[in-house]
Amino acid sequence: MARVTVEDCIEKIPNRFDLVLAAAQRARDVASGNPLTIDRDNDKNPVVALREIAEETVDPDSLRDEIIKGLQKLSNPEISDEDEDEEYALGETSDSKYTVEDELAEFKNNTEQNNELNSLQSGFQDVGEDVIKSEDL
Repeated sequence: MARVTVEDCIEKIPNRFDLVLAAAQRARDVASGNPLTIDRDNDKNPVVALREIAEETVDPDSLRDEIIKGLQKLSNPEISDEDEDEEYALGETSDSKYTVEDELAEFKNNTEQNNELNSLQSGFQDVGEDVIKSEDL
């Protein structure tokens, strides 16, 4: 990659990390068939992406949004008024929903139960010296 291209891009996106992410996303878009906004001039996709960023033919904000969308594991479902009405009919209100405190209490309870099970299943118990001495006789 030409140093001139990177130096031109740094003026548009000052953070090098953000620049790398944006250029990589644009290069993936080009590889997947999105149309080019500049002439290729026999350059590979990463160089074309950097040149597009340097010449401001692509929007860095839209690239950032594509990166975020690609990293999201679950999309936020839209809640309609009908869903809210059903929850209310079932007796669920925003106050009675599962909270972080509920999850923490459940985790602690499960941890205590697991510790008790592990101590019972290990087969080893703490015994006093008198029990050990009595078995040696």
